[in-house]
Amino acid sequence: MCSDTVSALTVTELGKVYRIYNRPMDRIRELYSIRGRKYHHEFTALDNISFEVFQGETIGIIGPNGSGKSTLLEIISGTLSPTHGEVVRQGTVSALLELGAGFNPRFTGRENVYLNASILGIPKHSLEAKLNELLQFADIGAFIDHPVSTYSSGMYVRLAFATAISSDPDILIVDEALAVGDIRFQRKCYRRFQEMQASGKTILFVSHSVELIQNHCSRAVFLNAGNIEAIGEPKAVIQAYLEHLFGSEVQQPRKVGPSEEATEGDQTDADTSPAWAAPASSDLAQDHCKQRRSYNPNEYRWGDRRAAIMDYQLKSNSGDDQVVFESGENLELMVHVRFFQELTDLIYGCTVKTVDGQTVYGTNTRQRAIDVRHGKAGMTVVVRFQFDLNLVPGEYFISLGVALDDGERDNIAIDRRYDLIHLTVRGDYGGFGGFGLAQMNMSISEV
Repeated sequence: MCSDTVSALTVTELGKVYRIYNRPMDRIRELYSIRGRKYHHEFTALDNISFEVFQGETIGIIGPNGSGKSTLLEIISGTLSPTHGEVVRQGTVSALLELGAGFNPRFTGRENVYLNASILGIPKHSLEAKLNELLQFADIGAFIDHPVSTYSSGMYVRLAFATAISSDPDILIVDEALAVGDIRFQRKCYRRFQEMQASGKTILFVSHSVELIQNHCSRAVFLNAGNIEAIGEPKAVIQAYLEHLFGSEVQQPRKVGPSEEATEGDQTDADTSPAWAAPASSDLAQDHCKQRRSYNPNEYRWGDRRAAIMDYQLKSNSGDDQVVFESGENLELMVHVRFFQELTDLIYGCTVKTVDGQTVYGTNTRQRAIDVRHGKAGMTVVVRFQFDLNLVPGEYFISLGVALDDGERDNIAIDRRYDLIHLTVRGDYGGFGGFGLAQMNMSISEV
């Protein structure tokens, strides 16, 4: 429940500049320099940013590495001083920042809980009243009385998150630390987020998962190089973020007129010019995905569109183009991809996720070592995924993608459509040990 009249947090012209010295001795040389010579260069982590957060809002902060996200959260939480500007907080603040911060590794988990409570000003009797609930949420068993230095990263974040929420703060700040937790604990944390949202608490958290930002946030902030590039409704902000991430991979299309079209014997221009002809707007307009009943209008799409996912079909025992399926039902997903340029080293992929962004299953042709033919301009191929819906009842999203294999994890996006398909699984899940879609089969054919 967001109140647009009561401010929880106000950030005004906030800036953070670090002095970078090449050698430790340069600090002393600068200090005693008679002529005031500088031996450092400056790095601006935050550059005069301003925004306001209202009570009850959940704000997701996204941006590439080094954009200033963690610096911003540290200043807001009070563990780092700004170079200039101010932060005004209304109410108590609790923060879960980078892994390893806030706990003494030589102390036991229990001792660190008491230490953290005393720092936050929580009376001992109040903590002891909540201690059992805290330990139950952390669920680390006898390790609570072991030194924190013996903890795994997952155990550490369990205790850190449980400690952060135990004070019932008005503002909860969470950096990317939750990413190291196991899936079950992450789900428990996001359920607690929902409980806090329902009680009017304010939450700020950093995540690289656009699905989590979309599903849990009322607004989002896109930081880049210490500046706010976009702020507002999550879908629009995420779209700006994705365009920034993959914009450098997009080749600018060159419109080719009839007089410029290469003849069969004219090989010189074809070999030397990297430009490619943009697909006609009428071709791109033939996106039949939007006509499917299971189409998700809140999908995220990016890529240079040298090929495009133009349509998909869902077939099952329940019939074609359904949106509700029985758990365990066999499903065939046929994806139609049209090429506007000849492409090599292609990858086709599919990912299934829950509504809170947890990946249930994902695969692609590279992982499966499936031989993929080159795509030629004007060609349409059908990529088939066949699998049993061995999923517990609930809501799921399917993402599809076409990319170029650049030999690295960050492949070149041709057409990626995240959360394209929204389906519902119902019925009784009856397969012990059979959870997941590990038996997914793939095949590719030319139309």
